[in-house]
Amino acid sequence: MRWTRREALRVIGAGGLATALGGLVRGDDDPAAQQGAAKPDDGVFVEGRKGDVPEGAAEMVNDQTEQAIRAGLEWLARAQNSDGSYGNGTYRGNIAVTSLAGLAFMAAGSSPGRGPYGREIDKALAYVMDNTSPSGFIAVQVAATHGPMYSHGFGTLFLAEAYGMTHRAEIREKLQKAVRLIIDTQNNEGGWRYQPVRRDADLSVTICQINALRAARNAGLYVPKKTVENCIRYVKQAQNPDGGFRYMLQGGTSSFPRSAAGVVALYSAGVYDPKEVESGINYLKGFMPESKPGANRYNHYFYGHYYAAQAMWIRGGAEWAQWYPAIRDELVRRQSTNGSWVDQICNEYGTAMALIILQMPNNYLPIFQR
Repeated sequence: MRWTRREALRVIGAGGLATALGGLVRGDDDPAAQQGAAKPDDGVFVEGRKGDVPEGAAEMVNDQTEQAIRAGLEWLARAQNSDGSYGNGTYRGNIAVTSLAGLAFMAAGSSPGRGPYGREIDKALAYVMDNTSPSGFIAVQVAATHGPMYSHGFGTLFLAEAYGMTHRAEIREKLQKAVRLIIDTQNNEGGWRYQPVRRDADLSVTICQINALRAARNAGLYVPKKTVENCIRYVKQAQNPDGGFRYMLQGGTSSFPRSAAGVVALYSAGVYDPKEVESGINYLKGFMPESKPGANRYNHYFYGHYYAAQAMWIRGGAEWAQWYPAIRDELVRRQSTNGSWVDQICNEYGTAMALIILQMPNNYLPIFQR
């Protein structure tokens, strides 16, 4: 039997959240975490932005949204492949899609092996771990794409969030190797690109890696200060005068999806208040969601709003209070009658992304916790 979100919050909430927070505070004190553990002098990665959950956040998840979330979670649970993966067609077995689905269930209050969707998370987690090579590269040969570092970044993020909630040694072993691969493949500009090599970089792949490193650091793993500082330098150099971000340093126009990613990249690296964040937030405000047909049509819709919602959640205040109801109502309107959200990549991807956005006020995922 599945539970409503409110039931999940009551039954799992205290225990699940305590487990997650325990993963963040134990760090160096955990004997199993000594090797490669975070250190007190890790620079800008020591603390993320803290603060109370924005006032009224829980009430923003109204009854209609609750129903949409429940229907989406049920559809996503049914869509899991027999091997634990997610995705279909070209994206069947894709690590990024599988990881995002796992995160969507975790955002509902479940954790690996616990809660209404603990079984689905465990199966997805096993799939990701089974496809982590001895070098730490998370990839599926038969589901290879031109940009496997996207999958590696989201896969590492999923492992980090799962480890933060469980402190299972077998997850940590895979996670440490995945983190080391990210550190070792950062290029001279300070970013990352499609392949795990140090040739070039783009902003879209870079945000996947720095978000994964932030999650790993939150869970107690060591991330070098220099890696973070180099990433900050790269992201700042990718910002255009209008406050938006271009795809690569060589030049280009701003766009909403990568600009949302750029702001979150700065936040993930520990940059919160300088002018780059201010101008980035102001740029994003020009793309406020509108709950009417035909509004905000651009490529990478879910990708853009996944990062924009994170940016506004971390920002808090009036920006969050205006942004969430707008994207909430738009996503509820866009939901299919079967509970899924349609996307050209695959519906499992669109559904996972929509659920993560809608459930952000739950405050369950360690990477988002206030």
